[in-house]
Amino acid sequence: MRFLAVFKAVETNEPPTPEHMAAMGELIREMTEAGVLLATEGCLPSAYGVRLRQADGKVTVTDGPFTESKEVIGGFALLQCASMEEAVEWGKRFLAVVGDGETEIRQLHEAPAMQSA
Repeated sequence: MRFLAVFKAVETNEPPTPEHMAAMGELIREMTEAGVLLATEGCLPSAYGVRLRQADGKVTVTDGPFTESKEVIGGFALLQCASMEEAVEWGKRFLAVVGDGETEIRQLHEAPAMQSA
């Protein structure tokens, strides 16, 4: 099963410390070797982003930063796990490295396998 883990954090413009980067690199290495981590990326501050909103057929584009936000997406990971419980355990390990924040884990819809004719 595939899962999307989205990390929500208090936004900061402070770069991670070298120690934090090393600890995250070690966790990413371990998850990759275990075949769990399919993709991961951190997000730049919301000042570099935009939001799109559609209402009544009209699209509005709002430039960041999004100061009114209580939760800012700090990054994501795409995981391959046997169960939600396994994904939660990896999420706990991630939070132990990254610190305060919240990770939302959602199972992804899997399309049925195509059958050969």
